[in-house]
Amino acid sequence: MKNQLPVFTVSEITRYVKSLIQSDPRLRGLWVTGEISNFKHHRSGHMYFTVKDSSSSLRCVFFRGDNIKCIFEPTDGMEVILYGNLSVYEPGGQYQLYVQEMQPAGMGSLYVAFEQLKEKLAQEGLFRPENKKEIPRLPGKIGIITSPSGAALQDIMTTIKKRFPHVPLLVVESLVQGPGAAADIVRGLDLLNKKADIDLIILTRGGGSLEDLWPFNEEVVARAIHRSVKPVISAVGHETDFTIADFAADLRAHTPTEAAAAAVPVYDELLTEIDQLRNRAGLALRNRTLQEKQRLDHVVSERFFRRPLDRIKTTKTVLNDTEARLKREIVRFLQLKGIRLTALIDKLESYSPLKVMNRGYTFCRDEEGHIIRSVKDISIGQLLRLSLKDGQANCRAEKIEEGCIVDE
Repeated sequence: MKNQLPVFTVSEITRYVKSLIQSDPRLRGLWVTGEISNFKHHRSGHMYFTVKDSSSSLRCVFFRGDNIKCIFEPTDGMEVILYGNLSVYEPGGQYQLYVQEMQPAGMGSLYVAFEQLKEKLAQEGLFRPENKKEIPRLPGKIGIITSPSGAALQDIMTTIKKRFPHVPLLVVESLVQGPGAAADIVRGLDLLNKKADIDLIILTRGGGSLEDLWPFNEEVVARAIHRSVKPVISAVGHETDFTIADFAADLRAHTPTEAAAAAVPVYDELLTEIDQLRNRAGLALRNRTLQEKQRLDHVVSERFFRRPLDRIKTTKTVLNDTEARLKREIVRFLQLKGIRLTALIDKLESYSPLKVMNRGYTFCRDEEGHIIRSVKDISIGQLLRLSLKDGQANCRAEKIEEGCIVDE
């Protein structure tokens, strides 16, 4: 049939639609805004999600090679602005946006990343007050991590020189902004922690934009501060600037000058305090000496020290009386024990079988020596052994009579 229409496969149709979309310049380099839903960060690193508004939705894919540059973590419900190209996913026959860049709508991505990291580390306990280390009153040596050309270093050195010039300083040069700065800061912290003579670390730089201060908002820097065995003072930016390093540090100073003031006391004030302590110690020693002298005078004034022989005589009299009472108690105790012993002897003798046999009683046994207690245990002609008070007699039974027989 000449007018018969061509028949296409599903793949051909899908491929054709894809070519139409990709050839349209208006569908390339798109900026799209919407709310994220069904977000999934696959273990491959790719991100899959949908953006929607009040009436429509659009599937999106954000490949790992592109999303690795995204400094915040997308979540469901977040309003975002996306940049990318529209195309068709052939196996599913669905058109979707291939995202190359993502920004939060209404706020900067750096701010979102800052808040997300702050919340994450706070939940892990990195900012808890009980984890903060005490700043030493007078450190033996101070390590400073900063740019050697920055004004922050000069402010710290000038302030310490005025307040306490005798404290040695060790400056560790570091990048404080731009790529590689966070790794440089971590290297400096680890280096100073290996030095036994370092008692305190100051991490500092001058003010700047959020982008300039961003290395101090990196997670690796916060964790390096947290694991530091040396106390860390953070002095980053101006008074109104806050960084993640400030929250992780043991002390946050508003400015580099304030950090130096927190690190060392004023030398003259320390000397004055030492003089005051010396005076207080001397006064306390004098008061204690006076108290002990008064106690000694009171003891020496007692009668014992004035007439010691009287005390010895009195003690001897008490000892003699005690000895006499002890002797009387011993005699009385022995007498009571003797009376009790005599009573026990009399009681024991009353139970003795010999005493009963003295009154004319005897007891009978068979040939094996068993005691016979009843006539039922005796047979005619049986050999019997009678025990008397002064010996034994052997006899034979000739007659057996039951019942109690008493000779008158």
